[in-house]
Amino acid sequence: RTSAPAVWINAANALRRGSYARSEPAHDRLLGGLLADGVDERSCHSRYQSAMYRRRAGRQPSPYLVSKLRRHEALQRRCGPGTAAYSHAQEQLRSGKNHAAGTGSPECKYLVSISYRGLGNRILAAASAFLYAVLTDRVLLVDPSNEMGELFCEPFPGTTWVLPPDFPLTSYTNFSIETAESHANMVKNKVISPVDVGAVSSARELPAFAYIHLDHDATGEDKQFYCDEDQSVLRDIRWLVMRTDSYIVPGLFLVMAFQEELGMLFPEPDTVFHHLGRYLFHPSNHVWGLIARYHDAYLAAADQRVGIQVRVFGSAPNSPELLEQITTCAQKEGLLPELLAEGLPAATTPPPAPSRRRSKAVLVTSLKAWYYDKLKGMYWERATVTGEAVGVHQPSHEEYQHFGARSHDTKAWAEIYLLSLTDVLVTSGFSTFGYVAQGLGGLTPWVMFKPDNGSVVPNPPCGRDVSMEPCFHAPPFYDCRIKQGADTGKIVPQVQHCKDVSWGLKLVPPS
Repeated sequence: RTSAPAVWINAANALRRGSYARSEPAHDRLLGGLLADGVDERSCHSRYQSAMYRRRAGRQPSPYLVSKLRRHEALQRRCGPGTAAYSHAQEQLRSGKNHAAGTGSPECKYLVSISYRGLGNRILAAASAFLYAVLTDRVLLVDPSNEMGELFCEPFPGTTWVLPPDFPLTSYTNFSIETAESHANMVKNKVISPVDVGAVSSARELPAFAYIHLDHDATGEDKQFYCDEDQSVLRDIRWLVMRTDSYIVPGLFLVMAFQEELGMLFPEPDTVFHHLGRYLFHPSNHVWGLIARYHDAYLAAADQRVGIQVRVFGSAPNSPELLEQITTCAQKEGLLPELLAEGLPAATTPPPAPSRRRSKAVLVTSLKAWYYDKLKGMYWERATVTGEAVGVHQPSHEEYQHFGARSHDTKAWAEIYLLSLTDVLVTSGFSTFGYVAQGLGGLTPWVMFKPDNGSVVPNPPCGRDVSMEPCFHAPPFYDCRIKQGADTGKIVPQVQHCKDVSWGLKLVPPS
């Protein structure tokens, strides 16, 4: 049997990789209703302009999610900073007075999300906190540390999500696993007691606030947060303060009380961060200027935009093995063309179809310049087998991570967003930077596996991820239903283990 014509093979490969051919979608500035109309565009250029920079339309939100977001925006305006309700709740917190459970849940409840660690962690933590706030009808307020207000536009029309400076709990950013008011410590000390599902809660005095500790050092007791019984008592506490540096959303899907609502909000569970990220995180005008100018100068004219995110952990030296892993992955998967052997001349006749030489713009993001320099040199010094023109670009190279430095975070946010504008994406496993980019862009990436031995290139060098969702790196290992340890990647079908972090959890498409 004769082989299929090359054009068929190329077309099939292009479809497998995700639309090589340039297509210009009709730009939906409201993202299928995800965004509310009527916000002053001068205050946030990116809010309505970003759709014009994406070649592929994002996934459509469910009508139920759209209506829920409009209701939540109304809650944020009704109960947020500057309202009488907020002042009343703040006074209650300042006085330390308790709210009696027998009187029912207060109308205005609050969740304060602590901002810390790298930008990718902060974005994933804020998205997680927002979903929990939506599920529990709480106003979300983000800690203003690390320039959250300078990097992002306000997501909620007509109000702010930034915690005001006169917040009564002045030391909240120092809360830790030892904090007496942590949910786990209060359960241990019988200050609060979880209520069995279906039982009627008796009137009892509740604390003025509870601290939810879901940091990397969270204990099994802290992770009882993901159990229905613990949610039943947290429900009636007016103020919650949450610390996490993870994407805890897969854990929320394990809470039985939330499962029906989550199913209505997200019929496609692998789109949670795609929708929440595009709803919440709009680059500020300064950051958007960096993004738009770089895109227009280096990426806009290319037939295909290829993103390569290189995460170098710690002070690791430049690695020829990692460079080989990058090139082998990209070429093996057809994302980058192979190169002619050194010394061989490039084809002098143009390819028959199309007549114009195709071009690829490769966007490399890394703290190191070495990988970009090597890739750029390879595609400058040698011709491609396909005759394609390949340009390699890197916006910045900071050499090491500067936690909380504004200029560093500004560049990091611009580069995450630029990666999300690419057509295909290669990421480093275990990297929150890559998780955010793939989710915003609706891209299921090729993930480069972290080698067990740094001197050996993994085989295969990379693999297509199971979904575009971020991985939850610090999940619970406990089944609340049977009250014993369990493999939480096997409890509900939409939550499975991650490819890049074997113990982690991520949301996957419905089977």
